[in-house]
Amino acid sequence: MHMSILNAKDSPMLAQMDVTTILTFAENAIWLGIALCAIFGMFFIILLWRRVSQKRFPSLIAERTFVDAIAERLDRGDFEAVTKVCDTPEVWAKAIPQLTMVAVENRSLPMKKIRQLVGQRFERDILSSFEHTGSWVGTMVKIAPMLGLLGTVVGMINAFGKIAAAATSGINPAALAGDISFALWTTAAGLLIAVPLVTLGSAVSVRIAKLQDAVSESLGQILDDIEAAKMRTDRR
Repeated sequence: MHMSILNAKDSPMLAQMDVTTILTFAENAIWLGIALCAIFGMFFIILLWRRVSQKRFPSLIAERTFVDAIAERLDRGDFEAVTKVCDTPEVWAKAIPQLTMVAVENRSLPMKKIRQLVGQRFERDILSSFEHTGSWVGTMVKIAPMLGLLGTVVGMINAFGKIAAAATSGINPAALAGDISFALWTTAAGLLIAVPLVTLGSAVSVRIAKLQDAVSESLGQILDDIEAAKMRTDRR
């Protein structure tokens, strides 16, 4: 009888301990999740930035120099020389030389088909990789504030739980303030991660848009030169 009374008295306390343990685990998991969002978000931003830089020419002068070199060789009808220029270590990883090689290698096709093929390769091989990496940045931007909001909810649950238990155990102001502080800090941390990632993501999007404009302009000129070179070769 004495044991049953003791168990009945201890059961609410044990239940409270279980809830506290779960909430403490949740708090640690939330901080870990927020930290991972920051790490992976910056990792994908840096990766995306480097990939875009790899596909772009470092300057407009370098881009025009390449286009002029291709035009000079196409004017002579020397397609092999064009391939060699595109395959040099300085430019082979960039978008315009890669797509130029695709056009030259498929020069036996009609020009309409070549233009479609080049456009498809640009979308599939270059832009799709940007979109895939950028989607991860967007995911981190969405998750970080959500984890912050979850931290707010967990912190307030802890705080109200202590207030509810005040009748039997009294209120510890330091513990209550700690729960409220956790709730606010997680919200702030989520926003502090999301805002820079959004800003950096927008900056990368601008660079991608500039790359698309450069490819459209320079590659359009190169394809016109290839068409003219094909017409001269056919007349011979």
